[in-house]
Amino acid sequence: MLGTQLYAPGDVRIEEMPEPTLQKPTDVTIRLAATCVCGSDLWPYRGLNKFERPMHMGHEYCGTVVEVGSAVTSVKPGQFVVGSFCLSDNTCPHCRYGFQSSCVQREFMTGAQSQFARVPLADGTLIALDQQPDDDLIPSLLAASDVLGTGWYAAVAARVEPGCTAVVVGDGAVGLMGVLAARQLGAARVITMSRHKARQELALDYGATDIVAERGDDGVAKVKALTDQIGADAVLECVGTNESMQQALAIARPGSMIGYVGVPHGVQFDGGRLFYSQTGMLGGPAPVRRFLPKLIDLILTRQINPGKVFDLQLPLADVAEGYKAMDERRAIKALLRV
Repeated sequence: MLGTQLYAPGDVRIEEMPEPTLQKPTDVTIRLAATCVCGSDLWPYRGLNKFERPMHMGHEYCGTVVEVGSAVTSVKPGQFVVGSFCLSDNTCPHCRYGFQSSCVQREFMTGAQSQFARVPLADGTLIALDQQPDDDLIPSLLAASDVLGTGWYAAVAARVEPGCTAVVVGDGAVGLMGVLAARQLGAARVITMSRHKARQELALDYGATDIVAERGDDGVAKVKALTDQIGADAVLECVGTNESMQQALAIARPGSMIGYVGVPHGVQFDGGRLFYSQTGMLGGPAPVRRFLPKLIDLILTRQINPGKVFDLQLPLADVAEGYKAMDERRAIKALLRV
């Protein structure tokens, strides 16, 4: 089969490699319908996450089950499935509380930028559709496996509720999904911080009511001006840099929540500032499995269209161009057709 390997920063290749096989009774193998490049894949691609050996890339996936392990009961060969990038048994105490991304058996999906992939902990990770989806829905179903579920978690963690004012820090794919989620959860006002026209337009399409192009202190001042100097009821931090986190803290009103889902790089906190801000925080890797049933239903009934976040579609063989386009910000998110 064809699969993607990252050998060194900037050096990503599509190669022939063996098809995956079942390793445990709880595994399944799937034939991918589509996969994609994630913003988090750019960290090692840019050399910001160190690795010592070639990495088999990809953690977002949807496709058709090929083979199932002897202990798998919830899916069968031939079914179309969507799964979370965090693999979970969905039965441990953390899973039952809704935090499958902290499952005691947690693994992270790898190797999905390929024609075939192995999915461990299949019963607790995968959702099977009743029938094969229409082809135009595949991008949206793919988005559900990570980027949509992560944006949704950011909104839930920030306690977005009907009538509130939410601010989304970050205009990448996750931030844009956060805009969609905030509107679906009833936010009356969604302020998106973005300096890029194409991303601003998509944010508005997903329901943003205001765009703030300024950064740093100027961005904070603009948000405060838009909220009568009060600040936001809910803040979705979807970047993971120190600048974005400090901005999130500065625009959150006392008593509000920050839902942070950007993988942190260089983030530092001033304990005193955090103490006196009286701001709550909840985040981390998204428990996508908690939200998958609802998200899949919204997609299949065409109430939402998260697939529009893929503004570049390429064949799997051109995966290197997908990485390059996202790295150079020529694309928001690259979908790879298998």
